Amino acid sequence: MARETLRNLRRNLTLTLASILTVAVSLSLLGIALLLQRGVSNATDRWQDGVEFIVFLEPDITDSQLGLVQEEIERSAAIESYRFVNQEESYREFNEDFFPENPEITQLVTKEIIPPSYRIIPKQLSAAAIEIVASGFETKPGVKKVVRATDEIQKIEKATDVIRWIVLGAGVILLGTGLLLILNTIRMAIFARRREIEVMKLVGASNSFILVPFMLEGTFQGLVGAALGTASVYGANRAFEEWLASENVLNILQSFAVGSGEVWGIGGLLFLVGALVGSVGSAIAAYRFLDV
Repeated sequence: MARETLRNLRRNLTLTLASILTVAVSLSLLGIALLLQRGVSNATDRWQDGVEFIVFLEPDITDSQLGLVQEEIERSAAIESYRFVNQEESYREFNEDFFPENPEITQLVTKEIIPPSYRIIPKQLSAAAIEIVASGFETKPGVKKVVRATDEIQKIEKATDVIRWIVLGAGVILLGTGLLLILNTIRMAIFARRREIEVMKLVGASNSFILVPFMLEGTFQGLVGAALGTASVYGANRAFEEWLASENVLNILQSFAVGSGEVWGIGGLLFLVGALVGSVGSAIAAYRFLDV
């Protein structure tokens, strides 16, 4: 059966390569969409690890106003913990996270204009509970702005959702095209061997003996396409990691990195999808165009 499968592949080499490349491109797009989703999820998890909302204070807040905000935080039964970040620490974070390689820009920003802040973790981490607690600080004297982690997460998710769905849609369309190409390749292989198949039936060959080489051919095309797609996704992730490791990238973007274990998990899913597409396409062709 393996020999028959290889012979079928050689007979339809052009269509076979077209099927493999189409499956590879479609699974690459699918893998990239999954990488985007995983990266956003990682960024979300790391954002939520320790801070749920931030109360930014006016740089020139008075001691009495600061005392009232501090008292409100300590008195609130809805707050689990908090941390005060003064101007000096905020300024240091600003330099480390945003402009490590642009001293000419950091010179324009002084410590005096950087706002101090409270990093607050509520007891209940639901979006509704965070909104109730956070909104109570917006009207306090000396408070400049209250930033919820949920707000930033929603912005990130909305921005990436559009990209992810476009990439995913293109991948699904190309995957359907790959399935049709595999189906057509198997159909042509069956047509090219129609006389041989008739002879095989006359001498008593079983249906499975006739069908299996064609189904293996489609599965092989799907698996090779999946291997190429997985290699593309792995290469794209490596390039992204190298870009994140460069000195000109903001430290805050490091949270979007996807670990190698997660990439190989995506690769395993791509192999499964590739094998499924190949086997389904070849099975449809075999049962539709082969009278067994």
